[in-house]
Amino acid sequence: MRRAQFYITVSGRCPVREHLDTLPDKAARKIAWVLRAVRDLERVPTNYLKKLVSTDNIWEVRVDVGGNSFRLLGFFHGQELIILTNSFQKKSQKTPRGEIRLAEERKTDYLKRRKNNG
Repeated sequence: MRRAQFYITVSGRCPVREHLDTLPDKAARKIAWVLRAVRDLERVPTNYLKKLVSTDNIWEVRVDVGGNSFRLLGFFHGQELIILTNSFQKKSQKTPRGEIRLAEERKTDYLKRRKNNG
């Protein structure tokens, strides 16, 4: 079983939780359902979890609710822990490059702070 954690900034903010708190209940419930599937399923279908090509090993949790698409980006730390760095409502076919860069920056920050804190 995998575990999912939300990235926490140096100042203690949790950007993913902040975004999820702004969503309608139906969207938040569906995101929670998909995150449970990512956690519990041994083989997660690519319509829920997909590795993004040409990135620093960034993965995308994919959630569709009605006509809306939501994405949570993150990375694996070890085999069982996924750190979710950012989330957004997707409005185009491609994942925005700025969101991917943000995920990569937060990954670097997370790993650097883990290393420095022993």
